[in-house]
Amino acid sequence: MRRFGSIFAASVLVLALAGPAMAAPGASGDHAVHYYLSLGDSLAAGYQPTGDPADMYRTSEGYTDQLYQMAAKQFPKLRHVKLGCPGETTATFVEGGICDYEHGSQLDQAMAFLHAHAKFVSFITIDLGWNDFPCQDSIDCLLPGAATIQANLPGILAALRAAAGQDVPIVGGTIYDPFLVYWLSGTPEAEAIAHLSVDEAIVPINDLEESIYAAFGMPVADVEGAFRTTEFLPLVAMPPYPYPVPVNVATLCALTWICSAAHPGDFHPTADGYQVIATAFRAKLGF
Repeated sequence: MRRFGSIFAASVLVLALAGPAMAAPGASGDHAVHYYLSLGDSLAAGYQPTGDPADMYRTSEGYTDQLYQMAAKQFPKLRHVKLGCPGETTATFVEGGICDYEHGSQLDQAMAFLHAHAKFVSFITIDLGWNDFPCQDSIDCLLPGAATIQANLPGILAALRAAAGQDVPIVGGTIYDPFLVYWLSGTPEAEAIAHLSVDEAIVPINDLEESIYAAFGMPVADVEGAFRTTEFLPLVAMPPYPYPVPVNVATLCALTWICSAAHPGDFHPTADGYQVIATAFRAKLGF
């Protein structure tokens, strides 16, 4: 089992609120191949219900894939090292157990890559936290999930920063709210659940993760804002529903599979949704 105590303590002293300067990917002028390292869970892996079941439903349309395509147009020497694992938690990211990696866990694989190639890594993205909650249908699951994130994420970020060095941008991301779909039940109770999920679950989770990333000077892509998560107004038409719905609900339905006839209830983004997430990360990377 990996231990982060000494790494974390030393890194916080040096890095708190003083993250790396944003540099253009592959801009060293040495004409060498440079790398984008993407880490995280099913979103980083590009999961969609239409993906290959033999490959854990991964696709080449995830936000990391699309972010790489955006960057590669400007920096053709850039290469994408994609390590995301569907179902990954902050604990399994460290210890392994879901996806197979040559070096054990996703973190071990990332560390091995960084130790070998850190000089040529242009930027890193990471998303973790979705899967840390013991259930996803109750606010009661918020506190134990948040406690797990708070226990594990700082050590992960400290280890990545130590391996990547001071100058490699590392960008995290907030999450959107799949529970907004309850609004479509059309009852006052369902509308109350949708409001509660934003105010008591998603916003506090995002605030927690942003504070952890901020402690290491790492920016966070505003996926919450890109999905208009907190915006219950204006109400907009959303056929075939006979009544207007909040813009955040309509946005969730437009950018994920959750309201689709083919894959109802699947909260993963469509290709368009992943593009929105990629654009939010790109805004923090500045290319």
